[in-house]
Amino acid sequence: MHVLDFSLRRGAFERSVRILSPHRVIALVGASGAGKTSLLHAIAGLLRPQRGRIEIDGRCLYDGQAGIDLPAHRRRIGYVFQDARLFPHLDVRRNLLYGLRGEARQSPRFEFEAVVDLLGIGALLARSTAGLSGGETQRVALGRALLSQPRILLLDEPLSMLDMDRRDELLPYLQRVRDEIALPMIYVSHYPDEVKRIADEVHTVGD
Repeated sequence: MHVLDFSLRRGAFERSVRILSPHRVIALVGASGAGKTSLLHAIAGLLRPQRGRIEIDGRCLYDGQAGIDLPAHRRRIGYVFQDARLFPHLDVRRNLLYGLRGEARQSPRFEFEAVVDLLGIGALLARSTAGLSGGETQRVALGRALLSQPRILLLDEPLSMLDMDRRDELLPYLQRVRDEIALPMIYVSHYPDEVKRIADEVHTVGD
């Protein structure tokens, strides 16, 4: 069970959300500026709610009334941004291995070779990130997030900077992650067709 029942305030902006869901993959849709990314930041521990409760797969991350507020590094979040945010001075292999560091090395659920095979990026390992296509870049970013050994994946419009062909190229890999990795996922997108292919349940932010 996921419980996203909280309120945010950033300056003059306020947003409340109430989602109680048994589904593993939830999508958030809505207009630009509706607060979708802010909601993800609250789940990740980057933004503190005014009140409420955040529970993912039965694990409480935040409860204002009970005084629970896990710091970001203890929430075990894999975050994939729309602009990938790879390190330009590292090749693909070392970008991936950056995820597999610290506590993630101790008892990894997701092994390096398995993630590389899942995302079809074996041929890219020695390449500079500067030479990657948009779809390849996002696959590497997704791989790095998985290698951090997360308990949940947050995907903030991961296909929004790609053209239609590149989106169609990447979607099957996202579906494979959904089906084979079996992690809870919260997926933000502007594209209804994309959401239909990924999510079990869709919620509109801002209505």
